[in-house]
Amino acid sequence: MSAAPAEMKEHAEANAKWLDAHYDPVANLYTFSPCIALADLQGDGESKLVVGDLGTGLCSMKLKVYRGTSLMSENTLLDLPTGLVSFHMDQHEPRTPAIAVASGPFIYVYKNLRPYFKFTLPSLEVNPLEQEVWSQAKEDMIDPMSLKEMLEGIRDKADIPLSVRSLKFLILDPKEMEAFVNLHKQQPIRRQTVITCISTLKKNMADEDAVSCLVIGTESKDVYILDPEAFTILSKMSLPSAPTLMDVTGQFDVEFRITVACRNGNIYVLRRESPKPKYCIELTSHPVGLVRVGKNVVVGCAQETLQGYTQKGKKLWTVYLPAPITAMGLMDHHSRGFQAVLVGLANSEVHLYRDKNLISTIKTPDVITSICFGRYGREEGTLIMTTKGGGLMVKILKRTAVFEDRDMAPGPPLAQSIRLNVPKKTKLYVDQTMRERENAVAMHRAFQMDLSRLRLAVARAYVKALESSLTPVSASLSDPLKMNAVVQGLGPSFKLTLNIQNTAVCRPVMNLAVSFLYDEALYSMRNAFFQIPLLVPGLNYPINTFVECLTDKGISDIIKVFVLREGKSAPLLTAHINMPVSEGLALN
Repeated sequence: MSAAPAEMKEHAEANAKWLDAHYDPVANLYTFSPCIALADLQGDGESKLVVGDLGTGLCSMKLKVYRGTSLMSENTLLDLPTGLVSFHMDQHEPRTPAIAVASGPFIYVYKNLRPYFKFTLPSLEVNPLEQEVWSQAKEDMIDPMSLKEMLEGIRDKADIPLSVRSLKFLILDPKEMEAFVNLHKQQPIRRQTVITCISTLKKNMADEDAVSCLVIGTESKDVYILDPEAFTILSKMSLPSAPTLMDVTGQFDVEFRITVACRNGNIYVLRRESPKPKYCIELTSHPVGLVRVGKNVVVGCAQETLQGYTQKGKKLWTVYLPAPITAMGLMDHHSRGFQAVLVGLANSEVHLYRDKNLISTIKTPDVITSICFGRYGREEGTLIMTTKGGGLMVKILKRTAVFEDRDMAPGPPLAQSIRLNVPKKTKLYVDQTMRERENAVAMHRAFQMDLSRLRLAVARAYVKALESSLTPVSASLSDPLKMNAVVQGLGPSFKLTLNIQNTAVCRPVMNLAVSFLYDEALYSMRNAFFQIPLLVPGLNYPINTFVECLTDKGISDIIKVFVLREGKSAPLLTAHINMPVSEGLALN
């Protein structure tokens, strides 16, 4: 009964800060945060909502523009959009921005909601061996099966990857190969990359309506900076892995930083006149969101955490989230000078974080897939979200809303992190230093005696724990386990029973295994490796096996038990089982 009033209180606090302006659950919008933007497209002081709609994934991909609550215009896209930005191309009046949509290897630029320019990524180097093989196929010097064998050999050994044409050919059935070769052998081979992320970079001024360059990341691990007028490549930088998320700050002609999250789970920082990354941030799991707040970088990770870093890669804090991240965005309220991070979660909640403090929670009717905050229409503080079911949600920040700089999440009070004002030297400190100087030898002997007693007590406690088979407990917070072992029998056959229990509150544990390590000269086991079923919290799971003693000399040894997770080398849980001395003779 106490949980319901708490939820009602949180909902009331959220409503006190946000005004529900519009919600259309059947808006048929399927998009992500990189494909949504707010821009004053007509120069009339009213910002419009520009959305790159993914449609169903195979069709209905469109560029949609909303004005208020109604659809203003839409343009058909030829391929899935991977990013969308608004930017100023020139100094011409009226000062209306253009829209750049990244789709496949192309950037489609729209001016005044009409197609204006199409930029194509430069072609990549083609493998010369692949060209030679297709030249032979063009002259009918080799048959399709020989062509397949030669391309497979090139694919396995060559440093330069094969083109899309060759890769498609290799997956065809033998009946379709000849028709494919006859259709494509007369055409030149091209190897084309695709765009994975897009952003903007101010050219030489930091004004809001200043001319901006386009910054694009590609599947070929390159980052290009494009001139906004001629659409030529101003700079090219390389990364160790393909970029997936990008944040850009600064000016191209002065100094800039490009923070890039890559597919290998690392974050790299690119700077001016540096073709390779300047700094590297190694994450514990893959990034799913990247937002810059001031001079710090906030990263959302796949392991349900939010982490803060400096721009040089120093870790500042970590926040554990109640559900996986589905969307991230920056809340930058210019008039109030307020910046925070909006995080959409899979439990249909949107959390607002300022540094590591949770300052607001918004309940949503569906899971959020994209978040955008800014000026919409003539209202400055507008929060726009799209849902997993294709809905469109608009909320307006109330002018009376106040965000307190305290953490709403349960935990230690803020006073605990305040440093005490301790003076550098007190009279007690001076007296203690004099005492240590005068009695240094006696204090050292007393310390060594106490240390020896402590070591003896620890050794006795360890022996007692081994003899009494105390229950080991895992130290992992994500996989809390408890296990105890029972040995039954007089020998030479013993029954070994492991009782494993998941001590988590509500999270099951899966993909675990049990392995035994023992002296094969003394013992033999029927099964030394087990797959553990899914562990439901609170239930006891017994695992039985039989141990056969192979010696008649009246000696025993320890059998080690390891609980392992699939794909990890370090065990989650370790136990030592003292086997009793066999009362019978082994039967050979």
